[in-house]
This record gives sequence, structure tokens and C-alpha cells, in this order.
Amino acid sequence: MSPSDPAPAPMRPVSFIRSFADISNRYDLILCDVWGVLHDGLKAFSAAGEALTRFRENGGRVVLVSNAPRPGWLVVRQLDQYGVPKSAYDDVRTSGDLCRDLVAQNGTRMFHHIGPERDLGLFRSLEARSTALEEAEYVVCTGLFDDEAETAEDYAGTLAAMRARDLVMICANPDLVVERGHKLIACAGAIAAAYEEIGGLTITPGKPHRPIYEAALDLGGNLLGRPLDRARALGIGDAIRTDIAGGHGAGIDTLLVARGIHAADLGASHEGIDEDFALRWAAGQAVRPTYVIHDLTWRRDAP
Repeated sequence: MSPSDPAPAPMRPVSFIRSFADISNRYDLILCDVWGVLHDGLKAFSAAGEALTRFRENGGRVVLVSNAPRPGWLVVRQLDQYGVPKSAYDDVRTSGDLCRDLVAQNGTRMFHHIGPERDLGLFRSLEARSTALEEAEYVVCTGLFDDEAETAEDYAGTLAAMRARDLVMICANPDLVVERGHKLIACAGAIAAAYEEIGGLTITPGKPHRPIYEAALDLGGNLLGRPLDRARALGIGDAIRTDIAGGHGAGIDTLLVARGIHAADLGASHEGIDEDFALRWAAGQAVRPTYVIHDLTWRRDAP
């Protein structure tokens, strides 16, 4: 950590909250994950949209921080399709935005793209063009070609060929998995991890790494119109490895949404959660959240 970097957030005992309204007045800015918190890849979570909307109505600002391998404007279009209200957020910063910047910095150098056609919007209007692996000067991975049927193991041959040429991989989505409906789907981060295991070099600007947090926090300060006090910023997400570790490294408090990719670990179901069990699990992690909540809800009725 350089002298200019913020100190990581303190590792305080984990608290369980039932309603976001219970802590909302402690914060001016929320950096909120998207997939797993606002939607499940098929439909929006209406209570989460309402909670963020209420926070903004009370004067707070919300920046959505996503590891989506697409520019923010495409993520907004997707959120509209899922039914996430625009009243829930002020702006969006994605891993795809930062990845796009990296590709732009490489000018006309040719790259090989690993990922589905739906991610091609990432490269729109850039000078660089994709090419066959044999001709590429580096690789951009946005995901699996068929994330319903493939796993990272299916890319062993490609990764070996990349390693033989010492090609750098830019990973546009550091997530290992996301939840689509009730199914866990592998992401680009799983391929990047497999490449690192055989000695390959990866560049990953998204969560939990510093670049995306600095971009989002700078944007949040601009939205507030004043210097941001990081003690009054909160990161919300459903993944320890990305959302909680990333927020901790950026020096802000974090809220772990239990009904996400860690639902089984935390003992969470769509009906409820064992709060004591969830707290014990969260407290046992190498990086702990400040709070745990079952799902992002503004006000939950007492049982």
C-alpha cells in the first residue's frame, strides 16, 4: 500500500441487520453490486430497488459497481429489461468500462476475444480489432462462449497456447460465478484464475481491485458535490471475494447480502435466514463484512 492509498476499513465485529433503514443515515454514498443484489439474471428484486430509491430520496447517492464485462450504458439497458427502476441509482461504473479503457490504450494492437457475441459491444468504436489467437498480441476475456454448458476446464488448450506465447489476458469480469435464477454460472474470472495457475499474466481492473473503486468513489464525490468522507460510504454486495474484499481494501464499510452466491454458506433461503449461523460464518471469513442482511430491504416487518 502506497502512502496515498486509504487504509483498509477496520475489521469490526459483524452485525446482522433486518432492514437497511436501520443504518442508512450513517452513509452518504452507496457503491452497490448489481447481479445478486438488484436482480438474479432473470428479474429484478423489487425490495432492493425500493431500498435504494428511498436512500436517494433521503439525500444519498448511489453508484452501481458491476463486474459486468460491458460498458455501463449497456448495463443500464439490461437493468431496464429486468425491471430495476432508474430511481434506484445515479450512475454506473463497470469492469467493462475500465477494460474498454485498457483496450483503447493499446491502440491498434490486435487482440483475441474469449467470450460470447453479446459482449461485443465492449469494443464498439475502438481502433483495435479482434483476431485469431495465433495472430493476437494479447487476449481479452469477457466470459465463456457458452456459460450454460462450459466450464473453465474446457479452455485448457487455449490457455496453454496463450501461455506458450506469454500473452497477457485482460479479464473483463473478475467474478468466478454469478447466480442466474437458482443456478451458478461460471464467469471470466474462472478462466483468468485457470490461466494464473499455469503462470499466465492477467490484468483485472474490476472488483475487488482498486481501479474500479477509485473510479466509483470519485464519481460519488462528484454526485454529492463535496469531498467524500469514506467513513460515510458503504459497499453492498453478495460476494466475499469481490464486493466485501474490494470495499474493505478501499477503506469503506460493507454490507453482505446473504441471499446471493453465498446463500448456502450463510444458511439463507428465500423464506428466511438463521441469523446466528450467518454471523458465525461471516465472522470466520478472512475479510469480514461490517453488516449482514438477508436481502436488501428498506423496512422489514417484525416477525
